[in-house]
Amino acid sequence: MKFLVLWSLAIERLSEPMLKAVMRVPDYAKPLEASGKIEKRYHVVGKHGGAWIFKVESNEELERLLAMSPVYNYARYEVIPLADMESPTDVLRVEENRS
Repeated sequence: MKFLVLWSLAIERLSEPMLKAVMRVPDYAKPLEASGKIEKRYHVVGKHGGAWIFKVESNEELERLLAMSPVYNYARYEVIPLADMESPTDVLRVEENRS
């Protein structure tokens, strides 16, 4: 299962513990990238946060990985499930078979 996770820091909660948590994020992400649990990490330009693509076995695994993030308590998350895009002809064939 793949998920796009958009996260942004709650800047109104800016504090020294939050800054320390942000500094730990790269160390948190490296082993997840090495294991394939995170396929890609992006910075969202002009925002305080990022866009990460997770590849996990279940919703529960994703929830666990997010909860383990150093910034979990300082961020807001939008989780978007992803699916492989089919070609238009495959989609049309499925619709024709339903008729």
